[in-house]
Amino acid sequence: MTDAPEMSRLVKARPLPAGPVVIEADAAEREALARRFGLGGIDSLRAEVTLEERAKAIRASGVLNAAVQQVCAISNENFPVTISESFDLSFVPETARPAGEEDAVEIELEREELDEIEYAGDAFDLGEAVAQTLGLAIDPYAEGPGAEAARAAAGLTDEDTPSGPLAEALAALKKD
Repeated sequence: MTDAPEMSRLVKARPLPAGPVVIEADAAEREALARRFGLGGIDSLRAEVTLEERAKAIRASGVLNAAVQQVCAISNENFPVTISESFDLSFVPETARPAGEEDAVEIELEREELDEIEYAGDAFDLGEAVAQTLGLAIDPYAEGPGAEAARAAAGLTDEDTPSGPLAEALAALKKD
């Protein structure tokens, strides 16, 4: 059993809504998504999406804008980050797998097939697609403004500074 999406927005595939679709997360959805993505919080999350029918797919293109409280990878303190991410997705109806086809099949994808999302029934979840776009836009190793101070307090040096016994011996020679 899978968990329900934190920000579900089902859109009927036929007929598509006229004009752009605006998705804005409410406070409960932002809190749940922050937990899902390991963020200190999400202050705002909004996406404006244009939908258009293609041969056997529905193209969803738009821009996601979010203000999040990212957790610094070094100091573990929250700091504000603004995310603006363009996306281009394709929703395709779920297809029946041919009889005898194995579950572990290697498939070569073309460029235009990379962001395909399958859906079942007569609607697709645009809200979950926006949430996943946010998850992909988050830098998992982001460093906040206090990162250098936290490194120094822990006695860590940056990668460009030589360390170890040889570096210490050379530094001692330079002082003399």
